Order: sequence, then C-alpha cells, then structure tokens
Amino acid sequence: MYWPTVLSVLAAAPLGLGTPVAPRWDDMRVKHTWDTIPDKWECQGHPPAGTTIDLRIALKPHRENALVDALYEVSDPKHPKYGAHLSKEEVAELVAPHPDTLELVSSWLAHHGVLPSSASTTHGGNWLTLTAVTLGQANTLLDASYQLYRHAETNETILRTIGYALPAALLEHVQTVAPTTYFGSPRALRQTSCLRPDGPTLPKGDQDLQGAGSTGVPARCSTTITPTCLRALYNTSTYVPAAAGRNQLGIAGYLNEFASQLDLTQFMSRFRPDAVTASFTVQQVHGGGNDQLKPGLEANLDTQYAESISFPTPNIYYSTGSAPPFKPDSFSPSNMNEPYLDWLNFILGEKTIPQTISTSFGDDEQTVPPDYARTVCDLFGQLGARGVSVLFSSGDSGVGGGSCLTNDDTNQVKFIPMFPASCPLVTAVGGTQGVNPEVAAGLSGGGFSNYFSLQPYQTAAVSSYLYQLGGRYADLFNPRGRAYPDISAQAINFQVVVNGVVQSVDGTSCSSPTAAGVISLLNDFLISRGKSPLGFLNPFLYTTGVGGFNDITSGSNPGCGTSGFTATAGWDPVTGLGTPDFLKLQAIVG
Repeated sequence: MYWPTVLSVLAAAPLGLGTPVAPRWDDMRVKHTWDTIPDKWECQGHPPAGTTIDLRIALKPHRENALVDALYEVSDPKHPKYGAHLSKEEVAELVAPHPDTLELVSSWLAHHGVLPSSASTTHGGNWLTLTAVTLGQANTLLDASYQLYRHAETNETILRTIGYALPAALLEHVQTVAPTTYFGSPRALRQTSCLRPDGPTLPKGDQDLQGAGSTGVPARCSTTITPTCLRALYNTSTYVPAAAGRNQLGIAGYLNEFASQLDLTQFMSRFRPDAVTASFTVQQVHGGGNDQLKPGLEANLDTQYAESISFPTPNIYYSTGSAPPFKPDSFSPSNMNEPYLDWLNFILGEKTIPQTISTSFGDDEQTVPPDYARTVCDLFGQLGARGVSVLFSSGDSGVGGGSCLTNDDTNQVKFIPMFPASCPLVTAVGGTQGVNPEVAAGLSGGGFSNYFSLQPYQTAAVSSYLYQLGGRYADLFNPRGRAYPDISAQAINFQVVVNGVVQSVDGTSCSSPTAAGVISLLNDFLISRGKSPLGFLNPFLYTTGVGGFNDITSGSNPGCGTSGFTATAGWDPVTGLGTPDFLKLQAIVG
C-alpha cells in the first residue's frame, strides 16, 4: 500500500515553482461544470476572507478494472471464486494508485504551496484529504470560484463551486474532487418515505393479524402493512435465526434522523410481541447525533421493519451527521456536506462490516456530477467485494417527478433516474402494494441510468423487456443504461410508531429495509452453515436467484406526464424481478 508515500513525497517536494521538466500546472481542463446554479439553490456570494475548506481527492487506481473484476468473480454463482470475499487490506491493494500518480499529485500540490502536514490518505492511498486549505489555494488549484449557496427550501448554506478544472497532466490520474460541484447535502437529500396523515392505522396493534401467517396472508394486509403481513407474504415467519452472534444488519441514516429505542419497543409490543426485547446499536458518524427525544419518521421506519423481520439479528443504525449552517463570521466552517462520502469513508475504514446494509435516501441522478457518481458507486463496489449486500430504495416518483426537464442547456423532458439506485453495484428495491396478488405501487422508482451502462448480469432480462416495449418512450430514456429496480417489496400503508403514535407511511423507504431483512435472514442461514454471506446480490439475483422471487405482472409507475413503464412477466423497470420468497431463496442458496 502507498499511503506513506504521498506524505514523504510532499515533504520532499519544493514549495516553489516546478522544475523545467515539470508538467504545466496552468494548462487547465474542465473536469465538471454546471450550465446554471442547480435547482433550488441560490448564490449568497463569497465567504469571509480567511475561510478554509477540506478537500477530498479521489485518485484513480493503478489497475483500473481490478476492483470490479474481483467483485464480479466473488459475486457470480458460476465463478470458481464465488463467495471468496476480500478483506479490507485486499480491497485497498486493488484500488491503490500508481506511484506515478502520487508523485504527480504531490508535485502539483507543492507547486501551489499546499503544506505536507495538511495531507492524509485513506483506503490504500486511493483518497487524499487536504485539511484547512485556504479558499484562495482551492480556487487556484481547481480553477474554481467557491461561493456560498443557500437551499431555498431547507435554508441550509453550503460552500460549493459551479465548475472546476484540473491540469491536463492530472486528468488520467484523478477521478473526482469534493466538495466541488455536487450540491447534495444531508438535509437536501431526498428521503423516500411519505407520511400519510389520512392513511389507515392500527393504534392498538394488529392482534387480529398476529399468528395468521401460517394460514396465508390476512386480507386486512391489503389496506395496512405490519410485520405479520410481511412475514406471511415473504415466507419468513417460520425461520429462526441461528447465527445472531455472527450476522448483522445495518441501516444508513442521514438528515439528523434519530431512531428511538422506546418507539421500537412499543412497535414490537403492538406488532410483534415475541420480539419486544429487540434493540439496536447506534453508531454516530461524522458528528451524527442520537437524540432519543426527537425520533425521526424515516429512522423509525427503517429500524422497526428491518428489526421486525430479522430479529434477533443485531441491527446497527448509522447516524451520519450533517454540518451546521455556515455562519458569516466563521472563518473555519464545516463545509464537508458530502453525505455518501462521509458515511462510506467511515464504513470502509471498519475492519468488520454488517453483511447487509439498507439505505433509503437518494437524489435525481442528473443533479449528481458524473465523476462524483461513478466514484461513489465504486465505493459501494468495495463494500460488495468485502461481502456486503448493499440495498437502496429506488425512489418514489415513478419514472420521474416534477417537470422532468433536463438540467443541461437543452431543457428537454426526459425520464429522471435516481442515484444511488442507478449505480450498478448496489441492489435497488422498488415498491409493491396489495395482496393476492401483489401489484406494482405507482410511486415505484424505476428506469434506466444515463451515467452507467447496462450490466452483463441483467442484459438478457432487460433485453426481453425492451423487445416487448418496442419504440414506446424511445426519446425519453436511455435503453443502453443500467436498468433498475432489481427487486421490490411492499411500499404502501406501513404502520410505524413515532413518539408513541402509530402512523401510516408510504414509499420505497418501506421496501428497502423490508427486503434487507429478508436478505439478512438468508445471510444468517448461510453463515450458520459455515458458508459465506451473499455479498453483492445482483449477479445472483438475475441468474440462479430468479426462481426465488414472486413475479409482479400488474401496475405501472407514472411520471413525467406519462403512464410510465408497465409491470409484466419477467423483469420490468417498475418492480424488477419481483418480491422475495424466503423459503424458495433458502432452498436455492442451500
């Protein structure tokens, strides 16, 4: 690994002008720029003099495809290395940059007077962090213009630039720099759950449903969803976890959303009394809080349903902090509002990671700079290579919400995919509703990425759907893009306890922790038999795992002024391969 090298190179490098043979550091090439200020953000001008910023620089790995190649080897059921997941150290070796990259970057930083003491590296030298860089230095390094921007709805203020560039000599060595043009931040992230004030609730619990799973899915589950419904629908009610000491399930939380232990206990007493002793561990990341007096709807939804399906599997809630608002008189603002990077930087540094992780947040893909999206997607791939099943909700706007106008200078109406659901190295979970039969939920996010290509593991399934679709919507989506969702689960009228009150909730935020609970039980089964956990799911799902899902063949996901895609036999961009049947999947993996 190369992490000491960059510091020693920086320490040895002169801080003045480069030698005559050094690259031209003033030969700048645009890395990414927006045509206009991103939607809902307003420029507030330049920050006070003396303001500093922490920069993260993602360096390209020496072997560009080594990580993805290794990921597919350990994730493909037909490959001899299937299940032979990598260690933290082995992954770090795969993503380490070439020594030439480190030397070039060090020379560039030294040329601009960046002190060696400000630099540190992580993940095998793949990420370089520069601490307390002056804005003057940052603007010069990146040919940028950092200014303050305020979000019109949340009033949060962040430090960003509309565009940035790199020296031509570094374009083949640097993947992305953050924070730069990604205007996402924890409070502006779109969570994929929606409270239904007029939705049906069961304030006294579901006594009339408890124990009904053995005789089928209760009819009342067509209007209210509880753990009893889900355990009956997805055939988990008879399985008793046997590897609770070795298997874990994680929930990634943002937006200062806190999960309440008291609400979990009340939820279990009402909806799964045999699990009333359930609890979870809170891991506070990047200043994340744990205010038990301020429970969040999203956090409670995720923990209550992941726990109610996976119990007694240990659950961990990751409370990832957001930086405080920028204060005009502050010279050292906390301006690193990069939600996925903050959490990923933490989790990838851990020696032991939960085998299953669910996240219920996302952004419109087009609002995420392409280089940033690809870099973050690769980091999720690192989790997969280490044997982690990473699940994301697919979004709640069907094929796209709002006007669906592209944010380039063309302003065309297009279907709007969601990220990170569109990342091919995660498993995207869409939404269903109803029982006997289940049908697609109209809110279920689905479609085709404009950043990532169609993946080999899904080519056959997606090609079949596209053939049936014909030329419909031909000008509205990219048929060669990564297609999602991969699977689905219930998403409507979930009963959730918040501050002791039962509330009704919709969204694929319901679907992802539900599916994660089922996957966690499969991992428990495998681990209890001395086998490896499933890890990155998708190559398995689209091949040997297909028979373990209930195909959803009715419903659609309208949006962008259209009726959206239609659920049909086989994979579709509304419900993916369908909803899980634990007993069938258990037989397949066993």
